[in-house]
Amino acid sequence: MPSTSSAAAPLIPTLTEGAARVFPPEPSSRGHGWLIFAGLIASIATLGVLMHIAELRIDPIGRGILPYYGVAALLLTLRLGAPRWMARHGRMIADCAEYVGLFMLISLVGAIASYPVAALTSTMHDATLQRIDEVLGFDWLAWYRLVADHRALQWLGLAAYRMIYVTPAILLGWYAWTGERGAAHRFFITFWLAALLTLLLYPLMTAVGPLSHLWHGPLPYLPESEEWQATLIPALRAHQVHYVDLAQLRGLVSAPSFHTVAAVLYIHAAWPHRELRAPLVAVNAAMLLSTPVEGTHYLIDMILGAAVAIVAILAVRRFLAVNSRRSNAALA
Repeated sequence: MPSTSSAAAPLIPTLTEGAARVFPPEPSSRGHGWLIFAGLIASIATLGVLMHIAELRIDPIGRGILPYYGVAALLLTLRLGAPRWMARHGRMIADCAEYVGLFMLISLVGAIASYPVAALTSTMHDATLQRIDEVLGFDWLAWYRLVADHRALQWLGLAAYRMIYVTPAILLGWYAWTGERGAAHRFFITFWLAALLTLLLYPLMTAVGPLSHLWHGPLPYLPESEEWQATLIPALRAHQVHYVDLAQLRGLVSAPSFHTVAAVLYIHAAWPHRELRAPLVAVNAAMLLSTPVEGTHYLIDMILGAAVAIVAILAVRRFLAVNSRRSNAALA
């Protein structure tokens, strides 16, 4: 993918229109396509090794993967052809297709990787996570009963929880529309690193989640994440599952909560843009409120998820700052 320069706004929260700056500016907004490409190649290679060790496969001609081929073909066609076919908005459409493709690939690799990682674990840590929640004073069952008793909260929570798919579409469309290629690349690098850190931490605290662990008896309300972890993870460990069906792909990570990771990253990315800040902060705050029930997460899952996002943001900012200084020194 090309790596070009742009006048991208920094991904650091600032107070605009004459107000004092909250944080110092981030490094140069130049594109970092080479770094994204290297990270994806390394991720796909690692995924292949993990799948082999866990004795898992993806059927290359299965019904579940066919829609991905179609989407990939469409995005590649737009990426290569739009600048020639559409003089006015071709470049923007091509960039948007590239960004959507990159985001989908990073997300898909991360979701698939949770299967072999889960297969290679051996214990569950729900009791420990629940004890931490008790120390924090968080009553998951009370939150669940509140939602289960109110249909409106169920509808609102489900809609908010699914914003994890809508917010990136808005952000990526904004980057393409405004030509902020450097900001888009920083977002991808940060998202990729946060997903990597999440998967690295997951084996240390594998869990089925509070719904399966705490609730006993008939369910008055079945959240979005359901109870498939309690059956799927043991099946993966016993090598009873041999194929990952992309049509039924489920993220298996309980702690850290990746919905929380994503919400923090989205808010961070939207903050510098006045037009996006208020709506996307509100949407992702609602997503965070829905995550304990719809994602069946302990509170500590969410605290860990927020920590992962912050570490990824700071690490990428530091790396790009050092890289920018070295590049400037080499040109001097």
